[in-house]
Amino acid sequence: MDKSEKLAFSLSGLLLVIFLGAIVYASLARNIEVPTCITDMEPFATDTLFQTGPNTYELQAVARMWAFQPSTVTLPAGSTVDLYLTSQDIIHGFKIKDHNVNLMAVPGAINYIQVTFDEPGEYFFACHEFCGAAHHTMAGRIIIEESGEVAQNTEGI
Repeated sequence: MDKSEKLAFSLSGLLLVIFLGAIVYASLARNIEVPTCITDMEPFATDTLFQTGPNTYELQAVARMWAFQPSTVTLPAGSTVDLYLTSQDIIHGFKIKDHNVNLMAVPGAINYIQVTFDEPGEYFFACHEFCGAAHHTMAGRIIIEESGEVAQNTEGI
């Protein structure tokens, strides 16, 4: 084996170890959750938000041309949301700004992630997959209020 080949293999092996270490660090030390595809649940056609316990909610969100349903959700601070996402037509993306949430909305499939909103404020979400002429209208917001007893599904489009 040539000296340059040994160097290339060594550098490749080192890079693989670094990348693997970064993945382990992200999942363990940074507590990053990986989205899950739900296979034992039928896709839903309408959006639903309901409380499942103290400060815990389930949100079933639907992406369709060219809107998310619901487009606005209001929750109290400290809420943990089980987010289920599906699409009614084509593939869409779902990204919550300033949160580690990035899902794909796939027709006939349901993607899931659990999100906790500790800080009050507005968290905007948008489609990050080009889905057609009015793609730019696929956006919404999650409003986290300082005090609030009841979650609201305020604007289903």
